[in-house]
Amino acid sequence: MFDRALLARPAVEVAPLLLGALLISGPVMVRITEVEAYLGVGEDPGSHSFRGKTPRNAVMFGEPGHLYTYFTYGMHVCANVVCSPEGTASGVLLRAGEVIEGRDVAAERRTTSKSDADLARGPARLAVALGITLADGGVDLETGPPRLELAAEASVYATGPRTGVSGAGGGVEYPWRFWIPGDRTVSPYKLHSPKKRA
Repeated sequence: MFDRALLARPAVEVAPLLLGALLISGPVMVRITEVEAYLGVGEDPGSHSFRGKTPRNAVMFGEPGHLYTYFTYGMHVCANVVCSPEGTASGVLLRAGEVIEGRDVAAERRTTSKSDADLARGPARLAVALGITLADGGVDLETGPPRLELAAEASVYATGPRTGVSGAGGGVEYPWRFWIPGDRTVSPYKLHSPKKRA
């Protein structure tokens, strides 16, 4: 099931509803187990849209239910579900999931994984396992690929600070990381530690 009206709500409301959802791209299907919510202009210092619309983040200001992709650390692609009504940016970062179909294809893409649980544990690994690239930015998740199917029932979830976010947006005032407790695919929490300059 895909429900664009449900996604047209702030990311902090949508995020827990994405737990247990399926993301399907070709032969690979991932069940989402961990996400992070990011709000919009002036609301969330951890969000790419905090300072307003740019060519990089323009998809976040568009119709809900589309994919927002970005490059991080000069080497990784991360994938987000665009939320909120059009013109109001917010998104949910897909942090981790369980590969439930297409395990062999995901493993070929993720050759460094030491276990099935590791195939899509972490946002960059999830994107690689699904074959998501920067070129997928803007894709309508109703039709895909990748395609999103929401879970029929809400998952029990835990919340806490977002992982690896610097500054105020990474503090306890923003407990906008949501995950399925006890799931082996959930990534470990990491506090952001600024790099020291030589």
